[in-house]
Amino acid sequence: MSDSTALPARRGLKFGHRATPYVFAFFMAGIMAMLMCLVITAAHAGVDAAYLGRVLEAYLLAMPVAFCCVLVVRPLVLRLVALTVHPPERNR
Repeated sequence: MSDSTALPARRGLKFGHRATPYVFAFFMAGIMAMLMCLVITAAHAGVDAAYLGRVLEAYLLAMPVAFCCVLVVRPLVLRLVALTVHPPERNR
């Protein structure tokens, strides 16, 4: 089978490009919420046998809150970045 007759590659489980802000917010919120839960739980209650349970309990609240916050704050952050970073120079 030649390259010109090959079937297109499967897209898999990918979202369309319009979902980018939401997918970004989901991953950013998930990672940051988990890191913050790990650190704050350790600082507040210490690391013992119940540590991971307390972290996961905190994460159940923190993740959806963080997701909503990232969605709300994103436009402000984009504007602040645009005000403080030079755009790339265009090739002429």
